[in-house]
Amino acid sequence: MEFELSGHAGLRLWKQTLTNIVLKKGPDLTTRQLSVMLMVYLEPKQHTVRGLAAAIDVSKPVITRCIDTLSILGLIKRVRDENDRRSVFITPTVKGAVFLTDFAEMIEKSNEEAKDN
Repeated sequence: MEFELSGHAGLRLWKQTLTNIVLKKGPDLTTRQLSVMLMVYLEPKQHTVRGLAAAIDVSKPVITRCIDTLSILGLIKRVRDENDRRSVFITPTVKGAVFLTDFAEMIEKSNEEAKDN
């Protein structure tokens, strides 16, 4: 059985973007990891595990595992609060900013490719 999703340009754009990401052979991030990255980079505030968990309605251990992976990849980092050494903030890195800039360019490229088809 074949289905036609007419008028779903957003889905086609997302498919092309994901395909371009796979072809680039960069980090293969989950939707959750990408969501956390976008929150950290696009929302200018001090992020904590608790705050990120609340924002996407998941448990703190889920966010901790996500941050562990993103930290190993060098895309975000943990920084201890100098005023309260018990608190840890999740902050951007240069490598993460470059990754997201490339990601945004891939979306734009995918959009242009979709217009050509």
